[in-house]
Amino acid sequence: MTEPMRLAKYLSHCGICSRKQASRLIDAGVVEVNGRPANHIDHVLPSDVIFVNGELVTGICEKQLFAFHKPIGMDCKINASDPTSIIHALPSETRLYPIGRLDKDSRGLILITNDGDLCHRLNHPEHHVEKEYHVTVDKPLDMDFCHKMATGIPIGDQMTWPCEVSLLSETQFRIVLKQGLNRQIRKMAKYCGYRVIDLQRVRIDSLMLEPLALPEGAIQPLNIHLFDNERRVD
Repeated sequence: MTEPMRLAKYLSHCGICSRKQASRLIDAGVVEVNGRPANHIDHVLPSDVIFVNGELVTGICEKQLFAFHKPIGMDCKINASDPTSIIHALPSETRLYPIGRLDKDSRGLILITNDGDLCHRLNHPEHHVEKEYHVTVDKPLDMDFCHKMATGIPIGDQMTWPCEVSLLSETQFRIVLKQGLNRQIRKMAKYCGYRVIDLQRVRIDSLMLEPLALPEGAIQPLNIHLFDNERRVD
C-alpha cells in the first residue's frame, strides 16, 4: 500500500470490521487518527497511528474466509460480553466478523471473514448476491402464498424485491432472496398470515451448506478466492 486509502476501507483491510461498520465507528467517535478524532474524509497510510476503541490498529492482515453453520440461539453481533454472541465460536487469532447476519431464531450457513471488500460484495444488495432459505411455517401452504411472496410484500414503507419461491412440502417452502431486510422472511410470511417456525439458510451465492457437511456450531476454512468470479466493480 503506497497510496493513501480512505479510512473506512483501510479499517476493513486491517480486519477490524466491514466498511459499513467502520463508518459507524467513525460516527460514534471511537476512531482516532494521529491523536485526533477521525472523520469520513480521512485518507491514511500504514505509517499513520490509528486507534479503534483505544486499541492500536496494527496494519493490513492476511485475508481469511470461513463457513459457519449457525445454530438457533446464537446472536450474530460481535459482543464479547454476550455469552450468546457468535464471537465465542470464532478463531481468536484474527479479528473476524460475519458477512451479514441470521437472526437469533434462525440457523444455517453464514460466512465469516476479515475481508471488508468481500463482505461488501457479498452483503450489499446492489450486487444482487443470491441467498437461499428453506422455511417451515405453522399451517399448510398453497400457490397463492408463493405468488404473493414472489411478487413483493410491503414491509414498513417499502416493497420487497421480486424473488423465487416454491413449495417443498405442505408446510415448507424455498425462497431465494437478493435483498436482506431485517427479519425479512418472517415479516413477509406474517403479512400472508403464516408464522415461521423454522428458518434455515442453505446457500450463499454458489456455496451450498449441504456439501460442506458441517454440523451446527462447526466452522470450516474456505479459500479466500472462492468468490473471485463474482467480483464486481465497486
